Amino acid sequence: MSRIVCFGELLLRLGAPGRELLLQTPHLQVHVGGAEANVAVSLACLGHDVQMVSTVPDNVLGRHAVAELRRNGVDTQGVQYVDRDRMGLYFLATGALLRASEVIYDRGGSAFANGNVDDHDWPALLEGAQWLHVSGVSPALGANVAASVLAASRAARKAGVRVSFDGNYRPSLWQRWGGNAPAILHELFAEADIVFADHRDIELVLGLSFTQDSASARTDAAAAAAFAAFPQLQWLACTQREVVSADHHVLGALLLGRDGTRAQAPSRPLPGIVDRIGGGDAFAAGVLHGLLSGLDAESSVRFGLASGALKHSIPGDFSPAREADVWVLLESEQFDVRR
Repeated sequence: MSRIVCFGELLLRLGAPGRELLLQTPHLQVHVGGAEANVAVSLACLGHDVQMVSTVPDNVLGRHAVAELRRNGVDTQGVQYVDRDRMGLYFLATGALLRASEVIYDRGGSAFANGNVDDHDWPALLEGAQWLHVSGVSPALGANVAASVLAASRAARKAGVRVSFDGNYRPSLWQRWGGNAPAILHELFAEADIVFADHRDIELVLGLSFTQDSASARTDAAAAAAFAAFPQLQWLACTQREVVSADHHVLGALLLGRDGTRAQAPSRPLPGIVDRIGGGDAFAAGVLHGLLSGLDAESSVRFGLASGALKHSIPGDFSPAREADVWVLLESEQFDVRR
């Protein structure tokens, strides 16, 4: 069992029930989430020792979010409570047929967004850890959070802890404060051992354009450019999603290594999607689980894709799938009732 530290904001998701528009009826469903927290929960459910580092307001909202992580097996001793500010929120209207899902962020002035670079004792928090997981959502919240994520990544590198970074580019968050996304993300890519990013992320960070005929070819070219630009980087992983409608996607995945390894998971049709939010986080957790468990690249990316695909069948941000659940999908493809 490996120890992983995840650093990011805990959020409350307020979603319209079913496939309604926001406030079509006066009801909202509440789920706890956040990109890094989603990875933390998924890894904990897959059997790893996971600690979440974050900051929440000391009120019923913050305490509920932390309790949900603990309920799913995540160590929350690294979460700070503060008597200030507010809980980060986002609102979701789930799409249907030809109507895409819509997310509205309400994260400005949150306890996490108002944190400072010296809020966390990283040498102590990283002691005994093998991995640190961060994402590009957090630095999009402001210059102070960007500095905190970079400080955490550099502390991990100094301590010999490997860094996992999910690009998670969110233009609306960057635009709110005019942040220089390419420059900041470039610094974070430079600290990472594995990045979860596709060719569009690499285009943004390196200022390049990949015009190959297929998504796979564009990803291959982007990975080669990323390995050339970032000497520390060992792996690049990404999903490849074809959107047929809001309810029906086709999902594949690639895992590419600096040493020339190229592993591709066969695409899976996902008709009748229940909830796609958190699917990429479940994929990232599945790939990390494979690598941490000693699986080869092909098995790791297949496991990651199956983990991400399962999340599409589960409401909420978190994927509570256990290792056995993922292997059942990989090995049997049976959809009858398991008794």
